[in-house]
Amino acid sequence: MKRLDHFLASLGLERRSEQRSYDALAPDAWGKPIPVGGYASASAVLSNLAVATRCVSLRSELLASVPLKLYRRLANGDRERVTDSPLAEVLSDLANPLMTAFGAREFFVRSLDTAGNSYARIERDGAGQVTALWPLEPSRVTVERLESGRVRYRYSGNQGAVVLLQEEVLHIRGSSEDGMLGRSPIAIARGALGLGLELTSAANDAAARNIGGYIIQPTDLNARGKQARREAIEDAPGNRNTPKILDPGVKFVPNQFSSVDQELLENRKLSNEDVARVFGVPPASVGISTSVSYGSAQQAAQDLVTNALAPLAQRIEQDMARCLLTTEGRRLYVIEHDLDGLLRAQPTERWTAYRTAREIGAMSSNEIRRFENMPAVEGGDDHTPLRAAGPPPADTIASAT
Repeated sequence: MKRLDHFLASLGLERRSEQRSYDALAPDAWGKPIPVGGYASASAVLSNLAVATRCVSLRSELLASVPLKLYRRLANGDRERVTDSPLAEVLSDLANPLMTAFGAREFFVRSLDTAGNSYARIERDGAGQVTALWPLEPSRVTVERLESGRVRYRYSGNQGAVVLLQEEVLHIRGSSEDGMLGRSPIAIARGALGLGLELTSAANDAAARNIGGYIIQPTDLNARGKQARREAIEDAPGNRNTPKILDPGVKFVPNQFSSVDQELLENRKLSNEDVARVFGVPPASVGISTSVSYGSAQQAAQDLVTNALAPLAQRIEQDMARCLLTTEGRRLYVIEHDLDGLLRAQPTERWTAYRTAREIGAMSSNEIRRFENMPAVEGGDDHTPLRAAGPPPADTIASAT
């Protein structure tokens, strides 16, 4: 049976296992503990929790904005940038004729954060080189494990279902429990996000029921007069938070926040911080901060790259290498994000670091100029260490005297 499966696989004719099938459309909450909060779908979370929406957009836009480079490993252990390969153009310029590399990579990260999986159909030329990536909507993809151990994908598009083999699909998985399908941060923290949705709904209901204050009437009126005045004020169309009328008197008493309202607001603040933690984003990066200083802003930027973007970049790089490169290609080439630009320091600090690197021979003048988008200069590729600026050594002074 196994020989037959391998023979069919070599011809592109594969059988689906009847014992195991992975359906991306099935709710990932089935078989899991019931969360404390309400059910939190991706659309509900992004529509009602502004912090979650900002976290998803921040992660996807920032990671899509950094360069994604293809390197070739050299015999001496060094690496050189590859720019003349079709794959390098797909990664850094155009993912396909209709989508830029930025747009495709933003789609990949958003799919990981909302669906836990990201898919793209791989287009190759006659030589087997990757020439385009066509993103696929995760909700339309079904992943199937075959008896041979291989995987195939069924995509339900507008023109009908299409079956794609393992070599034809880029599949980037989120955190997985079974090694086949990933889970999104929304699915993993469904209880915490559901609680945030409940707090948001409670706050909206409280705001709708809140009154602006009380009006104490200046004179005694009969029952009909009181009712007419009350209806004129309270039942005005589109008028929310209207004051209530009391007897007798001539002053207006504004309504104050109750202790329950204050507690609700505090709980919403804590819930927003929990949402930021779910996505690994520092609260200060999404506008949740009591005090902002230069030091705290720098630390928040460092935490954003270290905790949120670096693991995400590593996940994407390795899945791209797995799906886009052959076994031999993975030995020769490396796909890597350049996150240095996100940690770019202030000019004074940056040039101080450049000076140290140049003095010890770690960088040449032209390498420094490339980091600053400046043209190379003649003779600027020398890595000879330079003497650091400062007083001359003691033995030099002694010999001079």
